Amino acid sequence: MLNGLKFTRFCGLVVLCLIPALSGAKNIYKYQDENGIWHFTDRAPEDDTEFETVYMEREPEPRVRIRQEGSKQSPVYHVFNDFWGPVEVSLELKDAMNVISEPPLPARFVIPGQKEQVLVGIGALNPQQGFQYRLGMSTVPGRPIPEPITELVILPPIATDEAYPISQGFNGAKTHTTPDSEYAIDVAMPVGTAIHAVRAGIVMDVEEDFNKGGTDRTKFVDKANHVRILHKDGTMALYAHLDLASVIVRPGARVRAGQKIARSGNTGFSSGPHLHFAIQQNTGMKLISVPFRFKTPQGAAVTPEELQIMMGTSFNP
Repeated sequence: MLNGLKFTRFCGLVVLCLIPALSGAKNIYKYQDENGIWHFTDRAPEDDTEFETVYMEREPEPRVRIRQEGSKQSPVYHVFNDFWGPVEVSLELKDAMNVISEPPLPARFVIPGQKEQVLVGIGALNPQQGFQYRLGMSTVPGRPIPEPITELVILPPIATDEAYPISQGFNGAKTHTTPDSEYAIDVAMPVGTAIHAVRAGIVMDVEEDFNKGGTDRTKFVDKANHVRILHKDGTMALYAHLDLASVIVRPGARVRAGQKIARSGNTGFSSGPHLHFAIQQNTGMKLISVPFRFKTPQGAAVTPEELQIMMGTSFNP
């Protein structure tokens, strides 16, 4: 995930240019109170009142946000990590004139989940003159891991008694052509199929508010409902294209291997109902996928391949 933010200061005048943060409308909750009056609000009732949810068309929101404090002459930048797990942040100065920073940039920082940190202060190298700069920021979820983790054997993400075909395997020529999806798989399954965690971990991120999917990449590529789970070794499991409002684990919660977490769907950039699954890690400020094998009902380990039938199995620690 990349976030680009630009800041320019020129001759004592501040011109702040942020690439617009993505935001969207909240869902609407409709309910009737004890007096028969209907309410339409962006918050669900706190008691046991029955309500209906009207899902609004929206845009994805950034999980890592930057804000400025300090004076015009000495701005200080804070970054908040809204993930429930670590994020690596890279900051660099661009088009800088008469600028000094503390710490010197470029630099990388690791921000824990749900934390805000002061990352950098900016000032004029010569206080008697104006200065200008652009501040570039990029972020990658997960703590940095120097080398790809290998030899992973995991539980299939489906129930014990179920089986579904793998419609796209490792290095799939259709859509698995980037580092973050090179070792991803797609599993064809009906909408509403129970999805289970392949390893124990912490729910790092949840998105479940999107209700549409399609083959228009520009329109749908960032609108796939998903769950991201952080594992003890620093890798992260991504379960994507989930159904609307189907996630049953909350961000920050600990889950066990084999636990039901959501239902499959057809949201985002998708040509049909399926689960997109990958194990990813942050290596060199780049989100990459890593190969894995599934545990079989017989206790062996098999590499997932296109047209292969993926079978669920029980988990034995």
